[in-house]
Amino acid sequence: MGFYLYVIASPSGKYYKGVSGHPLLRLAQHNNGEVQSTAGQGPWWFAGVFLFESKRAALIQERKLKKYSREKLEYWMSGRENIAGELAQE
Repeated sequence: MGFYLYVIASPSGKYYKGVSGHPLLRLAQHNNGEVQSTAGQGPWWFAGVFLFESKRAALIQERKLKKYSREKLEYWMSGRENIAGELAQE
C-alpha cells in the first residue's frame, strides 16, 4: 500500500498539505470540519495528489513542501504525476 501526499485548495486560494493512506476520506474530513486547521474554510478540493511508496517518503516531502512559497509549490506540482483526477472519478 502506498501513501499519498495531497495538496488541497480552498475558495480563498489557500493551500493545505498533508499525508494520508486514504486521501478521499481525508478530504471528506476536511470538508466536514473534522480537521481543526481547515474547519470553516472550505469547501476544499484536490489541487494535487501524489503517490509515494512509503509513509516516510511522503512525510519527508510534505515537510519540504510546507516550507515552499506558493509559486514553488505550484511549480513542484506541475512537474509530478498528479493523480487527483483519477481519485475524483472514484
